[in-house]
Amino acid sequence: QLQLVESGGGLVQPGGSLRLSCAASRFTLDYYTIAWFRQAPGKEREGVSCLSGSGSRPIYADSVKGRFTISRDNTKRTVYLQMNSLKPEDAAVYYCATDWQRYSYICTIAEISYTAWGQGTEVIVSS
Repeated sequence: QLQLVESGGGLVQPGGSLRLSCAASRFTLDYYTIAWFRQAPGKEREGVSCLSGSGSRPIYADSVKGRFTISRDNTKRTVYLQMNSLKPEDAAVYYCATDWQRYSYICTIAEISYTAWGQGTEVIVSS
């Protein structure tokens, strides 16, 4: 079964950093569109960032612009979400997802576009 696997979550103090990773079992992420979403307790899941297969024009939610960076390392078959200057409101379970589009030039953080999801990794921001 094809599966996305997130890692890198944990407890961090406000202002700290974490790097989340998204890898896949049984296939590679090379050139597929990948997005990160998050869901805080009691809230709906929201799109955080996405990266198209071509790597151009990453998209970020306004709430994370300037603090989060999405990137891809095809040699490691992994997509990363570098999160800096973390705030308590960033605490959530973070999911990566793919829409199975390869070599695309654009992406979206609209959840409806994504059909394959990981199980999530929890980020706790607390002092």
